[in-house]
Amino acid sequence: MESRETDVLIVGAGLAGLSAAVAARQTGARVTLLERAPFEERGGNSRFSNGAMRAVYQGVEDIDPLVGGLTEDERKRADFGSYSREQYYEDIGRVTQYRSEITMAEMLVENSRSTMLWLARQGVRFLPLYEWQVHLADGSIKFSGGSAVEINGAGQGASDAMFAAAEREGVDILYDARAIRLIEDAEGVTGVVARQERREFEIHACAVILACGGFEANAEMRTRYLGPSWELAKVRGSRFNTGDGLRMALDIGAMPFGNWSGCHSSSWDLNAPDVNELEYGTIFKRDDYLEGIVVNADGKRFFDEGADIRALTYAKLGRAILAQPGQVAWQIFDARGAERLHGEYRVRQSARFTAGTLEALVSQIEGIDRVAFLATVSEFNAAIRGDVPYDPARKDGRGTTGLAIPKSNWARAISEPPFEAYAVTCGITFTFGGLRVDSNCRVKDVDDRIIPGLFAAGEMIGGLFYFNYPGGSGLMSAAVSGKQASMAAAESKSRNASEQ
Repeated sequence: MESRETDVLIVGAGLAGLSAAVAARQTGARVTLLERAPFEERGGNSRFSNGAMRAVYQGVEDIDPLVGGLTEDERKRADFGSYSREQYYEDIGRVTQYRSEITMAEMLVENSRSTMLWLARQGVRFLPLYEWQVHLADGSIKFSGGSAVEINGAGQGASDAMFAAAEREGVDILYDARAIRLIEDAEGVTGVVARQERREFEIHACAVILACGGFEANAEMRTRYLGPSWELAKVRGSRFNTGDGLRMALDIGAMPFGNWSGCHSSSWDLNAPDVNELEYGTIFKRDDYLEGIVVNADGKRFFDEGADIRALTYAKLGRAILAQPGQVAWQIFDARGAERLHGEYRVRQSARFTAGTLEALVSQIEGIDRVAFLATVSEFNAAIRGDVPYDPARKDGRGTTGLAIPKSNWARAISEPPFEAYAVTCGITFTFGGLRVDSNCRVKDVDDRIIPGLFAAGEMIGGLFYFNYPGGSGLMSAAVSGKQASMAAAESKSRNASEQ
């Protein structure tokens, strides 16, 4: 079998793998990057992302250098606020029900700001993330903190910039190259067996970094670990994230860790393909449920649409929809709510219905209990607190009273025509279960001992997210852990060289 050698071998070329490759090469190590996808589909799940990044920042002066200088108009009309370390920790704790492993949370939060600056130096360009913020009637914008910037060009922009950096630094990139199994000896992991065009070969290395994602594109693994009906979920990202890295690591005794029955899953248009395609990107996301109500086939609401801001609730909505009859739901808006919907709602592929009355609207929807639907809307409208003003700039406390499932904030009657409905289902983005690693991303075995030579980054790491996640922290974690793993891997390489 053909054999090659390198210092640091990285499996997977999403943002985690690319960050690891560039950072390792900057230490002087020889770096080889295996990308399972062909050149045209390179970039992993990161390439499908909307590019939001959640990082600590103290105010507008921290945003300015990231975006290349804010204009005077931007400074006047946007209140950027701030996002402290304490707020970041609290958001992670709250949405994960305080299960997030402290070492993993610390790695993310404490390195978020410096990693953003490092990405900018590699050529990644950022813009203020206006889409996720509150747009007031006077044209001003109030930032909610956390994800204040996005990558220019979204996931595609991140991928292009980091591939350019990797090529500039001299990283050896192999496309259509699938890692099959790890190579190990008495000293630890020493490489992988890979397959390219049905030809197998070995790559030996001082350190191997697994950064090839979770198992969200593997229907069998989804059903085994996430549970019944998960084979029916639509895949929002890369078709190549089928759990290869996790399987290889578990095969040699790595410790599974974290929320293996959990994942990032959101409200996704019913007309979307079963597995997303690069040409579509994020056009099928349906995250404006705060502006109306969501009902199932029984015509009933089934979750609190106003429980919190969008960034802290959207990633768990897919699971709730998947549990409904037929794995489908409908987002319902009146004219006021529809006016606030983002542009992807208007694409021609949308499973959209519109009518001048609620009766005419529901008559177009097949498979829904129409009588129960009309009763649900009537009960919802009657339950809204009229003594609390509607305020989209904050959690306003304008909720409902007397309903089995409340809407806690931003409740407005579904009463002004025309009315719109959007059919949605579950779209899975990435899985939360992964491998146990230490603060340097070194993989541990089932006896809680370090496996020499083996590191993990990005979705491969378990213990950070449980049940839910704060929007923008996935890409941030990928970059942070990729860079962290590469630093430790390069150290390992240097140590091995000095011992020879």
